Amino acid sequence: MAIQSYLVLGLLVLLGLLTNVIAVRYPASLNRTSFPEGFIFGTAAAAYQYEGAAKEDGKGPSIWDTYTHEHPDWIKDGNNADVAVDQYHLYKKDIRIMNKMNLDAYRFSISWSRVLPKGKLSGSVNRKGIEYYNKLINRLLSRGIKPFVTIYHWDLPQALDDEYGGFLSPKIVDDFRDYAELLFKEFGDRVKHWITLNEPWSFSSGGYAEKSLAPGRCSTWQNLNCTGGDSGIEPYLVTHHELLSHAAAVEVYKKKYQATQKGVIGITLISHWFVPFSNAETDQRAAQRGLDFMLGWFMDPLTNGDYPQSMRSLVKDRLPKFTKEQSKQLNGSYDFIGLNYYTAKYAAYAPQPNGDRASYLTDASANLTTSRNGILIGPPAASNWLYVYPRGFRDLLLYIQKKYHNPLIYITENGYDEFNNATLSLKEALVDSIRIDYHDKHFVYLHRAIKEGVNVKGYFAWSLLDNFEWSSGFSVRFGLNFVDYKNGNKRYPKHSARWFKNFLKK
Repeated sequence: MAIQSYLVLGLLVLLGLLTNVIAVRYPASLNRTSFPEGFIFGTAAAAYQYEGAAKEDGKGPSIWDTYTHEHPDWIKDGNNADVAVDQYHLYKKDIRIMNKMNLDAYRFSISWSRVLPKGKLSGSVNRKGIEYYNKLINRLLSRGIKPFVTIYHWDLPQALDDEYGGFLSPKIVDDFRDYAELLFKEFGDRVKHWITLNEPWSFSSGGYAEKSLAPGRCSTWQNLNCTGGDSGIEPYLVTHHELLSHAAAVEVYKKKYQATQKGVIGITLISHWFVPFSNAETDQRAAQRGLDFMLGWFMDPLTNGDYPQSMRSLVKDRLPKFTKEQSKQLNGSYDFIGLNYYTAKYAAYAPQPNGDRASYLTDASANLTTSRNGILIGPPAASNWLYVYPRGFRDLLLYIQKKYHNPLIYITENGYDEFNNATLSLKEALVDSIRIDYHDKHFVYLHRAIKEGVNVKGYFAWSLLDNFEWSSGFSVRFGLNFVDYKNGNKRYPKHSARWFKNFLKK
């Protein structure tokens, strides 16, 4: 009897310890009120992934229209976003969904070629496009939802790519500035949060180093099916012109519009967290270079006017140089930083290849992997690049806080995807407990980072709806709400949408 009592007592003590551990890691009381007063919660979207209406009301083609139509074999399911999830026609329904979920804000992008079909002011403004965004913005505001507008989310007008190679040319800077100023003039009386570029790293590396995104350029020795390019030069040129375009847009906003419109402007960057493969100093340095070549490539110019020293020493003359005036214009050219975080990787030292096969993909002398000794860094999602590593969220935020002087940050994307499984019933497809767990754990680490002084003012989940996920097409689903693509793009709340609604109760 005594032995049984001791066993029971031991089990109770163990259960109590486990409960305390779980309570520390996942506080049951975490909800909207756990975050600072005025903290903004929203969802994010992008024009090409959502709108559809690819040829309606005067819209011109973008590089993504060309990419998906000329190379359907480059999209996992062979699809395109001519219809996408038809938000162009269904935006009122989507705003009702946001309301039901208790969301504060909606981050969306404007299609450059919908408002400027030729990419330039000289090619005339498409008033139908302006009218659509006015209706969207006005409807959001009438429902108490703040619009966060991304000026450029990868869908460059095809006309500018045809004329001078788009972001490969310095000519893009003036055209981007003119386009941004048009948006400030048309919408700035109501839009108070502007984002110049979404994930310029993804655009330059995916579009010009590895062919995974439009316009699909890379070195032929890397991939014979590229549309042309040089993976050792073009990604750096494109990033250089992205940064100069950003700075030009910010300058015109601050000089001509900010005082009267009283808005703020920033840029959205993405970064993985990089975990050293081992305690060896070579692997520690490789992890730092991983951050330099993904995050520092943009944050260093934005905070000190030049690229990271590790990039200067490894990329050498292939890395463009800023003039003194450009450095001055870039340094401090933001009111906030948008940060997209999804995943993490291990980083180990790797030598650069010899010969003439330079590529951005190997320039960092870092082998980036998702497993160590046969064990994954975290559970895999549907996308082959996404492994769940919530701790990296806090680690990355603390790194930015320390290295880049604690900027004001909005988390502009964070999310999880599952496969589009056509064999599931609708009822089964709405069960997404793993996504709930993903957001729950990331909120815990975000909350902890804020308690440690990181200056985060908002969080946007990717994404409100299932949508066209770039080169994955419709093969994966990131949405909090299910979209029935086969039956008129009807929307249905997944369990995660209901969880968010409860989490965000006011």
